[in-house]
Amino acid sequence: LPAMEVNTPVKHMKLALGPLLYYWSRDDTLAFYEQSADWPLDIVYLGETVCSRRHLLRLPDYLELAEKLSAAGKEVVLSSQTLIESESDLKALRKLIADGRFKVEANEWGAVRLLAEAGHPFVAGPTLNTYNPDTLAMLEDMGAVRWVPPVEMPREMIRDMLSALPSAPNNARQLETEQFGYGRLPLAFSARCFTARHYNLQKDDCQFRCLDHPDGLVLTSREGEDFLAINGIQTQSSKVMSLAHRFDELAGAGIDVLRLSPQAHNMDRVVGVFRALANGEMAAAQAPDRLDRLMPAAPCDGYWLGEAGMDYRPAQ
Repeated sequence: LPAMEVNTPVKHMKLALGPLLYYWSRDDTLAFYEQSADWPLDIVYLGETVCSRRHLLRLPDYLELAEKLSAAGKEVVLSSQTLIESESDLKALRKLIADGRFKVEANEWGAVRLLAEAGHPFVAGPTLNTYNPDTLAMLEDMGAVRWVPPVEMPREMIRDMLSALPSAPNNARQLETEQFGYGRLPLAFSARCFTARHYNLQKDDCQFRCLDHPDGLVLTSREGEDFLAINGIQTQSSKVMSLAHRFDELAGAGIDVLRLSPQAHNMDRVVGVFRALANGEMAAAQAPDRLDRLMPAAPCDGYWLGEAGMDYRPAQ
């Protein structure tokens, strides 16, 4: 993709705070979102997407936070769970959708069906595995107003998928594209809890050990190199995906929204760096120097370039 001229944004790039992937204490979680009301964000996602056993906050708590954040001028989206494994999970999903006050991010196809049946506009989450324009067009027909590509999808594929979408009547297409742009990459989910297994505990008696790892539990290879991070049933990258240094490439790939995934410390400052980029107040080449000291691990950007996900290539 041709680089865009620095400090001359072609269009307004929205910034989204993605759903919290980790398990923090109730007080820490509430404090985090209360602070986020003052951050220069356009969109905030709320809800538990990883594990149904994480229930320090319930739907009424998220709805109360949603009302506060909405009053602060944010678009609020409630994220659904990625794996529905029980009748209680399905019941919780139905309650989430039935509320109807806020958009829902559908992270599995059962949620898509329920949202389509209810006639609610929704966000198609990254775990729907939307890899071709026909699937994306079908999601749009079912009510998707925004989609998040799978985290491993390269920029050229995103651009080509958008170009291949059927023309909308009267050029009325409103579908937005939201790219995962910062944070440990959520790579896979499993019915097995890896954190519990690490501590030789059963999943149903995990003692909520995820609380001890607010940015995930890093695994190392036999050579002693950081390899992956485990987060309950979720496997993540050990490195932190960052597209700050490639900010000028986003609009050319059709990106409308950049998702920043929450981390335990310095998130306000991370948001500040990306807002400066979005406002044209900082050159993309300057961003790594600002971000490096704020990140819990080394950066990566390989998937964006169509290379190994853990690779990192500084922008030229």
